[in-house]
Amino acid sequence: MRDVLRRYRSDEQGFSLIELLVVILIVGILAAIAIPSFLNQTHKAFDASAKELARSAETTAETIATGTTGSYSGLSVQSLSQAETTIQTNSTTAGSNAWIADAAGSTSSYYVVAEAYNTHDWYEIEKDNGTIYRFCGPNGTPWPVSMTAKTFSIANPSGACATGTW
Repeated sequence: MRDVLRRYRSDEQGFSLIELLVVILIVGILAAIAIPSFLNQTHKAFDASAKELARSAETTAETIATGTTGSYSGLSVQSLSQAETTIQTNSTTAGSNAWIADAAGSTSSYYVVAEAYNTHDWYEIEKDNGTIYRFCGPNGTPWPVSMTAKTFSIANPSGACATGTW
């Protein structure tokens, strides 16, 4: 009996070719499922940075208005940057984050637009007589240039801003 067990153990030297191919196939299927979700994470990070910057610019615009008796008429990219030094105003100074691409205001309304680095998706926050609107668009879609953006619509929305709002 011992001789049979010894011979049996010496014949089993590793895995068969079929076993190895099955394992490789399973690993390949799992990789094909997981890799696309990991590749999209950097895009989401750039867009999250732009959203955060738009929200910071909104708070800064409200802060500026408190010093001017509630008027937003002096609001600009430069005034936002002067009031809050962490707000970047161009892609060179923003590094790998986001920057404020546009901002303007009137007596009771304003808008700020943040653009994401690398993806160039844009995120806008607009306040129109007390009502807050949020708009966004993919790279290549122009953002509204007046404070009538609530009628703005994206022709072919896609990507991080498929609905046109956030």
